[in-house]
Amino acid sequence: MSHDGVGPRAVMRSVAFLTAGVLAVPALAGCSEKDPAGKPTAGQEIAPAERGRIADGGTLRWAVDALPETLNAFQADADAATSKVAGAVLPSMYRLDANGRPQRNPDYLESAKVVDREPRQVVLYKLNQQAVWSDGREIGAADFAAQWRALSGKDTAYWTARNAGYDRIEKIERGADDLEVRVTFSKPYADWQSLFSPLYPKDVMGTPDAFNDGARRKLKVTAGPFALDTVDKDSGEVRLKRNPRWWGRPAKLSELVLRAVPRDKRTAALADGKVDLAEIDSTEAHRITLAARDKGKGNGAPLAHGPGAALTPGKSLRSWAVAHGSDEEAADEEILARKKRGKAVAKYADEQSSLRGFEVRKSLEPAFTQLALNGQEGPLADERVRRAVARALDRDELARVVLRPLGLPAEPVGSHLALSGQQAYADNSGALGGQDTKEAQALLADAGWVSGGAVKEEQKEKKAAGAGASKEPAGSESSESSGTPADSDAAEGSDSDEGSGSSEDSGSSGSSSSSDGSDSSTTSGSSDSSDSSSSSDSSDSSGDDGTYIVGEDGKPGDDKPGENRAPALLVPAPLAELQRVALLDQAYVLDVHGQAEKAKKAKKQKAGKKQRIGKKQQAETEKQRKKDGPGTSGKVEKNLAHEGRPQFQHGGAPGAYAPKGTAAPGRAAAGPLAKNGKPLTLRFVLPSGPGSQSLRTVGERIARMLERIGIRTEISKVADESYFKDHIASGQYDLALYSWPASAFPATDARPIYSKPVPAADGSLNVEQNYTRVGTDQVDQLFDQAIAELDPGESRSLVRKADARIWAAAGSIPLYQRPQLIAARTNLANAGAFGFQTPLYEDMGFLKKGAKPQASSAP
Repeated sequence: MSHDGVGPRAVMRSVAFLTAGVLAVPALAGCSEKDPAGKPTAGQEIAPAERGRIADGGTLRWAVDALPETLNAFQADADAATSKVAGAVLPSMYRLDANGRPQRNPDYLESAKVVDREPRQVVLYKLNQQAVWSDGREIGAADFAAQWRALSGKDTAYWTARNAGYDRIEKIERGADDLEVRVTFSKPYADWQSLFSPLYPKDVMGTPDAFNDGARRKLKVTAGPFALDTVDKDSGEVRLKRNPRWWGRPAKLSELVLRAVPRDKRTAALADGKVDLAEIDSTEAHRITLAARDKGKGNGAPLAHGPGAALTPGKSLRSWAVAHGSDEEAADEEILARKKRGKAVAKYADEQSSLRGFEVRKSLEPAFTQLALNGQEGPLADERVRRAVARALDRDELARVVLRPLGLPAEPVGSHLALSGQQAYADNSGALGGQDTKEAQALLADAGWVSGGAVKEEQKEKKAAGAGASKEPAGSESSESSGTPADSDAAEGSDSDEGSGSSEDSGSSGSSSSSDGSDSSTTSGSSDSSDSSSSSDSSDSSGDDGTYIVGEDGKPGDDKPGENRAPALLVPAPLAELQRVALLDQAYVLDVHGQAEKAKKAKKQKAGKKQRIGKKQQAETEKQRKKDGPGTSGKVEKNLAHEGRPQFQHGGAPGAYAPKGTAAPGRAAAGPLAKNGKPLTLRFVLPSGPGSQSLRTVGERIARMLERIGIRTEISKVADESYFKDHIASGQYDLALYSWPASAFPATDARPIYSKPVPAADGSLNVEQNYTRVGTDQVDQLFDQAIAELDPGESRSLVRKADARIWAAAGSIPLYQRPQLIAARTNLANAGAFGFQTPLYEDMGFLKKGAKPQASSAP
């Protein structure tokens, strides 16, 4: 995924209804004056500055994951580094603005428009008369024609990764003069603005050999503000220098160096002064934020974080005593440990001191994370089960878990085909519907998945297998807790911490206003003590006045054993008859001896809530007890379940509660669902690497949401390097999390991702990039119509209709836009978290002494 250029290629709700399995989509365009595309969810943060404030010269060292394997952006192994080089040294007819919309690049193009539609679509390009290649030759029709022939797909000797759009061109010819290029299409092509960006010289595109090998490690001829100087594999650097033949605004930097730095070594590289600009994760962002916070304390002040933070005065004294004690062996070990700790503390302090020269610039990437549901086989081959999974998800909560701790807007993505601000965007999630547990359970029941005894036997077998199982059942960690709501909330808080990469953020994401505040403290600079106190508060207050939820029932007073009832939403736990009777007896005894009032006072002190039982209710309770005796149901159970607690009424979690201090039964899962004797269990594949913690946090949240509707998941954590190739692309998963870039040209670029898989000649399934294996003929037809529609508004309307049908098929569920965190030197201008926008390489540079950047459009 990349924000560089319009490739590689990388608020009104549309109303859609699911009626008897048929999707009805009304008109999506022209029905409102309000633009459904809206604005970007987060603005860019690049420390913008006028060119007059920027010093001439200097070298910018920009971290990349690895050296590019090829400099040809149209080959299969091109990557983000390839795009960065191409964006700095090659022409692009169009580039993206801050809203992710293509804009004409005046450095190369004076105008471009459709001049004929019948009998053929013709686009006339008028080139900037100053535009020349670095060898002095004018950019012209010969370069356009060579790139078309190479990428048309007609000559298989060219090893191209794609030919989208170029395969629809019939001919390219010179116009009225050398500055005009006429492109005639054999079939109408709505996304013609995506072509020739980047544009390579005919020297690269002219022959298969030149295309395949000539541009992998060198580019002899370029035409951008920079030119390629060297590619050094030994030092891991690509060095770009100013292009002396550049006719546009001169580059402020004298050199731009792309340096390969692995993600786990970027903090050290920043601290050592090896790079000036680097994409980082949330953990590194937190360190830089802390470094800025500690800037005023002076270099000699001890740090309240890092490897020495856990060493309290008591521990320090004990360490000294052991090191100077009579036990020589223990003393030697302690002395060695003290030396190691001292070195680690000193190194950390030095790095923090160096990191004070950097700041974190943040936005949202032009890419989104989705939950993929493999519909090729198994339970998810049934559309109703896929819809049930989707309706079980609280997408707002999942967005908060990842984005709120970073101080970024936490809004779920409403489209598969565009992001907010892009022209094709509209929130079409209504075609599927929002989170609704009852609807999800109804869909599963309609698909034949109901509570069954056969699953209980299988559960016993799994229990007997014990720790020997290689897969990790979802919720296995939480099942070790006492089962109280407080424990559940605390577990969620720890997930949020892991997702943010900060040890200071705590609390269940989005569960309360105080939690929200602590989440944002990672980047806002609030004190550490407030973070820890909010954690303690949330842990104490999340238990609902010292009570816990037990059991499940369909309605108050209904205690028929064996009834198929909805699970409790907070802590799913089937109410065994023995537990129910014991709890009712305890409640009865407390009521008879006047202990209920004491319990209520204790709960008031704990959470500050007022709970009173009216005299009429007490009388009815005593009357019912005398009538039925202890251990019975009736109004005792009814009052226990609904005594003045609105959160347990009208759709709240059903069940019973007991005063704090009553022994809690062990937490049990919701009744498992089965069909034909087989349990409803899905394999959830997640990456295991250190940079994928946020995905694992989100995955565990999703697993708990699915458990509430009776779907069990087995989480398989696999190596990052094999995650996509061996599991996603090969279809070895039921559920998975991965991201897609959002293109400015979705009719072209998104079609391979969502088109219906078709059988190949060898009998296999040709899925292109549709790794969910879910597609429909209607979606394919809408894409075909959109790509051939030359009216921009009508084309966007067709794209939005396609998106609504993709939502309804429930093959993938967009969750949230990916965070973009960039570490940048504080005096570096016009660079950082670009968001959608194509970087303007010629405007990047270091501020003059005393100059300040302009106000940023950061979120």
